Amino acid sequence: MTFKSLELPEPLLRALDKAAYPSPTPIQSLAIPLILAGHDLLAQAQTGTGKTAAFALPALQFWADANAKSGSQASHNVHTLVLTPTRELALQVASAFGSYGQFLTPKPRIHAIIGGEETETQTNALRKGADIVVATPGRLLDLYGKQEIHLHQLALLVLDEADKMLSLGFAEELEKLLQILPNKRQTLLFSATFPEKVRVLTLKVLTDPIPVRVEQAAPTLDRIQQRVIEVDTANRGRLLRHLLKTENWAQTVVFVGSKRAAANLATKLKKDGLKAVAFHGDLDQIERVAALQFFENKRAQVLIATDIASRGLDFEEISHVVNFDLPRSPADYIHRIGRTARAGKVGMAISLISAESAAHFKLIEKRAGIQLEREHIPGFEPTDSPIENEAAVPNKGPLPVKGKRKSKKDKVREARLRVAASSDGL
Repeated sequence: MTFKSLELPEPLLRALDKAAYPSPTPIQSLAIPLILAGHDLLAQAQTGTGKTAAFALPALQFWADANAKSGSQASHNVHTLVLTPTRELALQVASAFGSYGQFLTPKPRIHAIIGGEETETQTNALRKGADIVVATPGRLLDLYGKQEIHLHQLALLVLDEADKMLSLGFAEELEKLLQILPNKRQTLLFSATFPEKVRVLTLKVLTDPIPVRVEQAAPTLDRIQQRVIEVDTANRGRLLRHLLKTENWAQTVVFVGSKRAAANLATKLKKDGLKAVAFHGDLDQIERVAALQFFENKRAQVLIATDIASRGLDFEEISHVVNFDLPRSPADYIHRIGRTARAGKVGMAISLISAESAAHFKLIEKRAGIQLEREHIPGFEPTDSPIENEAAVPNKGPLPVKGKRKSKKDKVREARLRVAASSDGL
């Protein structure tokens, strides 16, 4: 099956071609025809399956058709509303809508309405008109209560990651929103799991839904080539720039341990002629949306992110993941490298380890049940000696690896983090 066979309009096909999407994923092949036929949808799909495009593409087609019929974009009534559990996911979904709809004429007015940002900025944007809104429930209710958003002509409602929305305590907000929204609408519910709370929600929001289920497409380690490169802490930045330039990496996510490191590393890469953007908690909404759009539209090759800021983000085209700073736990390691090899693709994960972090990475390997060969890159061979015992460890440091009492190896890791903090290796 091809995207063209799904009878999507030419501007959307053009955007997909620009993004180099070869063919629909299973969830897209199943869901898009049903959505375009006007059915409510009950979809079980994990992140990494292409579920965002599964609802964004038909939503954009619906909006374009409605706009063509009305002949005007002056209306302030929202056509499509997507509810997400987190602001990070909302930003990414809004960015995806912008990417897929970039060749539509006119372009839809897409807004992310999320907490943690200035209300005035969001209300000013809404007053200029809103066609597609991606929102977290709390902030949406707040702006609706102030009569800053109009939902009485809503045509399409999407609940993305419904199970997570309920687990985060948004049940009351969802109840209030359902009383506000028009009964005559199409509703799509996407959820990775279906506990009792989600099943109850489906009875309230969906009308004769068609169930769609795809098996989890989370990446497996056999599709991810894992590399461990030994390098001195002070040379990590130079090595990263060397690898990006000489190994022709495509879309790459680099994980760092702090907001400061993300900003500094992005600056260094850009000065070296590489297209990089930072993504961290100190950016405002406009900056965060811009960073995601630059990366998703491939105007930036490298996204440098902290763990906290990147939660909920899901890109299908990531070819490489770099652990510039090591993750805290084996679970975090698997989660990080799992950002590549999505939707059946292959990927590569590279961990940069130094003398200070060698013991911590051995601990990650042991608890994750893996053992990886170390490699050296000519010109970047390490010269520092590994920290072998507790005597080399200063007194204070961050928390140990999750789920275990602080051990000697945890204390070794603390030393590594403090050394890295004093010399970012950028």
